[in-house]
Parts: sequence; C-alpha cells; structure tokens
Amino acid sequence: MSLNSKIFVSGAESLVGSSLIKQLKARGYSQIIGTAEPQYDSAEAVARFFVVEQPEYVFVVGGKCGGISMNQKQPAELIYDNITIATNVIHQAHAHKVKKLLYLASACVYPKLSPQPMAIGSLMSGPLEATNEAYATAKIAGMALCRAYRQQYNDNFIAAIPANIFGPGDDFDPDNAHVIAALLARLHAAQQQNTEEMLIWGSGNPRRAFVYVDDIADGCIFLMQHYNDLLPINIGGGVDVSIRELAILIKDIVGYQGNLKFDTSKPDGMPLKSLDAAPLLAMGWKPQFLFEPALKLTLEWYIEQHSTIHQSQ
Repeated sequence: MSLNSKIFVSGAESLVGSSLIKQLKARGYSQIIGTAEPQYDSAEAVARFFVVEQPEYVFVVGGKCGGISMNQKQPAELIYDNITIATNVIHQAHAHKVKKLLYLASACVYPKLSPQPMAIGSLMSGPLEATNEAYATAKIAGMALCRAYRQQYNDNFIAAIPANIFGPGDDFDPDNAHVIAALLARLHAAQQQNTEEMLIWGSGNPRRAFVYVDDIADGCIFLMQHYNDLLPINIGGGVDVSIRELAILIKDIVGYQGNLKFDTSKPDGMPLKSLDAAPLLAMGWKPQFLFEPALKLTLEWYIEQHSTIHQSQ
C-alpha cells in the first residue's frame, strides 16, 4: 500500500476497525474509507459502495461478536451477520479487482480439542466448541471465500486468525461482552458499589491467550504489506492466562475488595485457546504492548467513557 492508496476498512466502528483506522492515519495513509459504510445485508448497497469508492485495499474486520452468553442467545444473528458481510464484501472486492484484501477471522474457528498452541494444520480437524459454533462457522466461511477466490481467480485475498482481543472501544455490556471487557465492567461496578461477592461464569480453569487491540491492528497492517499466501495465518504471541488468574489480576487493578465466586454450572467454553504465532513472529512481527499495562489502559478508557455517559444523562 502506498500512502495515497484508497483503503476500505469494513467494520470501521468495530474494536479492531477503529484501532486500524487510527493506526493507518498515524502512518500517513490519507485515503481511508470506512466512515460511510454500506448496508452490509444488501448486496446492491455494497455493490454501489464499491462502484462509488473504488477501494484498492480492503480490511474485513467487522461483524457481530460477543462472549459465551451472546453466542448462546443469538446464534442466528451471529452467523447471518458475519456470513452476509463476508459474502457481500469479498465478492465485490473481487468484482472490482481490488489489489489485496485481508479477512480477519477468530480463534474460535479451531476445533474444541485442538492441540495447543493451535496451528493452521488443525483447522477443520474436529468438532467446534458448541457454544460458539454458529459464529465460528461464519468465520470459517469467510476464510473459505478468500481461498476460493484466490484459487479460481488468483485474487490476492488473505485471511488472519487473531488471538482473543481486548482494548479501548470494546463492548463492555456484561451480558454480551468478551471475558476481559465483561470482567473489567463488572468488577469496576462491584468496587464502586462495595459488593461483597461477585459471581463469574464457569470454573475459572480455561486458559486464553490475549493480544491488545492495537497489536492486532498493527499485525493486520503488517500482513497486508508482507503476507501473500493461500493459508490463513495466526496473529498471536500475547500472554496466556487462566480465567481465574485473569479475574484476580483485574480485581487487583480495579481495587475490588470482595470475594470472587466461580459458578461451575455455567459453561467454560474451550479448555485452552492459544495460537501458534511462530510463522508470523518469524517474519519479524511481534506484539508491542505488555498485558497488565494494556489492561490498565483499557480500564482507564472504560472509566472515562462511563463517566462521560453518566454526565450526559
């Protein structure tokens, strides 16, 4: 990409999308499209968008997503929204001969019992985790679309699989959020309300690898510049912690003095989710943000936004 290339960030208001636009602008890219996104569930609207805007490079990083609770309650919306975005955007990128497209999938595309850390060779080798099967299926379809257009038409479409993402701009709704955002919001509220005990879903034993959102966005830009392969590639290299360790760390950062109680009647999700990032790390990329300082940055953003919302009410 040159600094004058027309770049479309599909999902500009998403967690990764907003970070991606911020980083692209900071690096001097001057023609970033994304503030007036098309109506993704309309193939005609997406087609008109490509006709008018004529992007040269496309990042597909949006789509509906959430934690275990959302995955259980809204599987139809999750699979429909993500398949629709992938189908409409990737096809129009092909039809309008964009120079390159990056599709961002999710670590849940790996089978539930994948060998750890999860490597590309494990994809489609076993059943998915039941709680996020719908969302994962949509993301697998997006990766398959990139591969199919590359194989049939030689389009330079690539796919990346990120580790669990967190950071400013995340959805902090405790009922829908991913684990870090949910724990930050709930523990902050518990600390403010001086609650004696806070209940956390699951045993606390599952382990997750987390990467800060700015590192994921940086990884996407790096891959757009340097990666041109048929196979997807993992974006990882972050810290690996159990949900229990994570909850205790966030409890300390927030300053919550109460007790944590784990509800083992609730699902755990995958027992371990860590990505094999060796191929990307060997290319010279690596995360820049340490885990605990990144958690603090995320909490500071949440508190600032939370106080702004209350002041405006």
